[in-house]
Amino acid sequence: MHISEHISLKELTTLKIGGVARYLASVSEVSELREALHFAEERKLPVIILGGGSNVLIANGEINSLVIKIDIKGIEWKEGAPPTLPTLKRGEGKGGAEDFVNVIASAGESWDGLVVEAVRRGLWGIENLSGIPGTVGATPIQNIGAYGVEIKDLIEWVEVFDTKVGIVRRLSNVECGFAYRDSIFKHPEGKGFIVLRVALRLKKGGIPNLAYRDLKEIFNSQFSILNEREKEERQSRLTPQDVRKAVLDIRSKKFPDLGKFGTAGSFFKNPIISKERFDELKKRFPNLPGFPLTRFDLTSGERSNLVKVPLAWILDNVCNLRGYERGNVKLFEKQPIVLVQNGLASSEEIESFAKEIATRVKEKTGIDIEWEVQKVKSMN
Repeated sequence: MHISEHISLKELTTLKIGGVARYLASVSEVSELREALHFAEERKLPVIILGGGSNVLIANGEINSLVIKIDIKGIEWKEGAPPTLPTLKRGEGKGGAEDFVNVIASAGESWDGLVVEAVRRGLWGIENLSGIPGTVGATPIQNIGAYGVEIKDLIEWVEVFDTKVGIVRRLSNVECGFAYRDSIFKHPEGKGFIVLRVALRLKKGGIPNLAYRDLKEIFNSQFSILNEREKEERQSRLTPQDVRKAVLDIRSKKFPDLGKFGTAGSFFKNPIISKERFDELKKRFPNLPGFPLTRFDLTSGERSNLVKVPLAWILDNVCNLRGYERGNVKLFEKQPIVLVQNGLASSEEIESFAKEIATRVKEKTGIDIEWEVQKVKSMN
């Protein structure tokens, strides 16, 4: 393990913003991680964990910390592994152990690289999550999701290094506390966990998840000359590669080129509000889309009827902010939930811009929106 000093973090994030780290260590195995943590403890330094840098805003200035970049690699493909998740999702059916493959991927692996290989093997489950930048280790932390799929529905377990007691632990799916773009890793009880490996359950045979409107429209267009029965039959023969290609096509039209812009992708979460609040907003904005959700409180046993509202629609149709630009920062014209910068913005400028957007949404709708991007403060 090599520890470097006074390293700019700007080029280690997709947002292309970041201060100078006092120390930077890249670790490729657990023993090196232990060594790096010991180095920080001896010097009483805070520790910052960095993966692919695709979902983070790092402050400008001096970062008086040890930044640990997780480069642990390795993927195992275990056939015949029995599923342990309590629910079966669309397309899984009721197959036995022989129908599943457990994929155990180390935290430093490229997420989209893993998707590419799963699709090449004809495995179903993560094809809708194609094109998402970053590493495997970030996927359970964020509970990444796109085009009708969330990673929580595919994760068997997450292996972590528990910095509080210095041991490697394995958390079950339930123990990870998954929710919309949320997990135990974002809360105090999980802040001491460093993700090492993630086990996913994929299926050898399946049917495409085309619940997302844009995805469905692509294939409806391709099969437009067919009748409904023929269309359903053709869609049932789609491969994971077909779905991946369609997802990448959608993403290319909605998301900015990382070579041209600094961006962290979707900067804000889609708000989840009560059914009553949604109904009130629907009276004011009749075309407001919403996706019903049901949330169970395991402690009280109570059920809440909620609605997830597409923030991009609010920014575009309610706030008229599509393409809104201020200084070096703007909302992307093709997808207003995405914030981009021209290479000259500071972290303070990004934060000020994001606060303005949140204020405008609050004024128009009464909804408080949250960042999806994680913030790292400067520590002098």
